[in-house]
Amino acid sequence: MSQHILTAVAWPYANGPRHIGHVSGFGVPSDVFSRYQRMAGNKVLMVSGTDEHGTPIQVQADKEGVSARELADRYNRVIAEDLTGLGLSYDLFTRTTTKNHYAVTQEIFKGLYNNGYIFPKTTMGAISPSTGRTLPDRYIEGTCPICGYDGARGDQCDNCGNQLDPIQLINPKSRINGETPVFVETEHFMLDLPAFAEVLGTYLQSKQGEWRPNVLKFALNLLGDLQPRAISRDLDWGVPIPLEGWRDQSNKRLYVWFDAVIGYLSASIEWARRSGDPDAWRQWWQNPDARGYYFMGKDNIVFHAEIWPAMLFGYSGIGARDGSPGSLGALDVPSEVVSSEFLTMEGKKFSSSRQVVIYVRDFLARYDADALRYYIAVAGPENQDTDFTWQEFVNRNNGELVAAWGNLVNRSISMASKNFGVVPEAGDLTDADRAMLERSRNAFAPVGAELNRSRFKNAITEAFDVVREANKYLAEQEPWKLKDDAERQKSILHVALQVVDDAKTMLTPFLPGSSNKVFSMLGGEGVWAGMPEIREVDEDGGTPYPVITGEYDGAARWEHRPIKPGTPLAPPVPLFKKLDQKVVDEELSRLAD
Repeated sequence: MSQHILTAVAWPYANGPRHIGHVSGFGVPSDVFSRYQRMAGNKVLMVSGTDEHGTPIQVQADKEGVSARELADRYNRVIAEDLTGLGLSYDLFTRTTTKNHYAVTQEIFKGLYNNGYIFPKTTMGAISPSTGRTLPDRYIEGTCPICGYDGARGDQCDNCGNQLDPIQLINPKSRINGETPVFVETEHFMLDLPAFAEVLGTYLQSKQGEWRPNVLKFALNLLGDLQPRAISRDLDWGVPIPLEGWRDQSNKRLYVWFDAVIGYLSASIEWARRSGDPDAWRQWWQNPDARGYYFMGKDNIVFHAEIWPAMLFGYSGIGARDGSPGSLGALDVPSEVVSSEFLTMEGKKFSSSRQVVIYVRDFLARYDADALRYYIAVAGPENQDTDFTWQEFVNRNNGELVAAWGNLVNRSISMASKNFGVVPEAGDLTDADRAMLERSRNAFAPVGAELNRSRFKNAITEAFDVVREANKYLAEQEPWKLKDDAERQKSILHVALQVVDDAKTMLTPFLPGSSNKVFSMLGGEGVWAGMPEIREVDEDGGTPYPVITGEYDGAARWEHRPIKPGTPLAPPVPLFKKLDQKVVDEELSRLAD
């Protein structure tokens, strides 16, 4: 039975281009999952966009001598182009500076406020003495007052996991310029997280055995110390506070983290409106059979496993104070938070300022998108921090994509195309033939099961085991030596082509671009795996902006399909480019420059 699957992808921040560490956490895993779910027959809505509010945008804009809006416009387009180049199949990738997003964010605020889960409070706010601007909690670092870790941020300590307030830090410093912040009294709105302690506890406990252990353990550990959390800031760049007496205050805006998580809902609503059915989003947000999966890096677990569910509960009237659903109606909380760990590069943290980085567009200018997607799937930070090295990238590209998968495709199709021109018909099958066909056909279930649980490394490893066994089968059967036994040669090549077709299907979520090539070489017509595109849209005739969208209802289905003898074969083209060893030295020298 078909399910509605929401794939909610973390919103990349629009203060600069994204590097491969970013997309290893939120981008590629979410697309692999979404492509599999579509192939399995489910109705997928994959949404995200650029996160464009807050002080970091203003800081970067000041550095570049442009307005915050101009900076956001530029990087919204850069990021959209990069994610499209990676083949990420968003149904809608939009932005947080739309009228629609403002309206949805303000509606969620009002629903929470009316139910008593938001209240005003005078607090001590951190101000930059040199600019007079509010410093975001995340842009203040110091020593944790709880565990003594000297790299704690103003919102939480990554060492002990506790939520913090900047004024609690010992020796706080601005990450922007190193100055000591000044703390002044200011009135802000707070989200009453303690009011959700009981409902969040029940919700998280119900996820035992479903969520990745690292995610659930982290979220459960935070339950014991929930504190009210500020959701407004002294800023002039952001969503206005929708209350009388606050709406027109030019220096008060909703905190960027508050409006960013609401983006999943606002993007779904924007998608529905653009689809021609304004209520279509409800199938993913108010359907008891729908499932919502949220993809991000581990630094965002607290927002998605606790704060966003609390906001959804509160808007729906669920919590210590009860209440009534807002005008949008009761909303579903995440079914699963799929968080990856961190990717480092050559043993170091990614750092643009220290040139320890490769941006997505620079990578795609020199290498195949599917080569990066493969690396992230098989060696990325799925369950633990991992290190990207250029040597391993070259080794995996050459030894696995080229020598294993590319070699199987090329040998099988070139021999069959050269000798017969079509998919040959199989004659009498040997035990070895039947065993190979059964191995390939039976792999769909375990690979699909791993993909359904977001265990991508296990899934692609199992699929590649089939590829390796097929190469071994060909090496043992030696069809190139059977020039005088055309019938036996036909049978072997028929088996090989069937396995190529099966493997192409199983690898489609990971390698959509190269799978499209294999589909065409095997005589396929039309679209196999739909690819994203950028379209220019506007709101009510306003300034156009780019969104990522696409038609993804191609021929790809998660099933074994018998190949048809007599289907014309196209001459094979190389699936992947073999990389010279000098690539390693070239890339390392770029890091050293």
